[in-house]
Amino acid sequence: MTGLHAETVVGILVVAAGAGLMALGAARQGCAVRPLAPARAWAAAQREQQRVLRRAAGMAIASARGAAGAGEPAIVTVDDVLRLADEQFAHPNADPHLAAAALRDAYERGACARDCVTDAYG
Repeated sequence: MTGLHAETVVGILVVAAGAGLMALGAARQGCAVRPLAPARAWAAAQREQQRVLRRAAGMAIASARGAAGAGEPAIVTVDDVLRLADEQFAHPNADPHLAAAALRDAYERGACARDCVTDAYG
């Protein structure tokens, strides 16, 4: 019996490396990382800020309802939403207009007209 030739060993290594790369590609199907694009990063930041403001508006309404006395309306301000966005979600520079829009949305969705007062419409 003769030993393996150097060319055969190199061929086997090339085939093994190719098979390994194909297996890795199959395992990461759909997980390709795209390079950072400024427009995409800005859009993601806007979606994140809107999500945070929606959550902060809901929290502000719940907090105001809890703090209101019996028979008193819950007073919810845009500043409450901005404060919660800063304290709870570390968004200190949230846009007040977006916070007002989120508060209006939460106000209308949560049937707050019967027991809440807000400055989001001003």
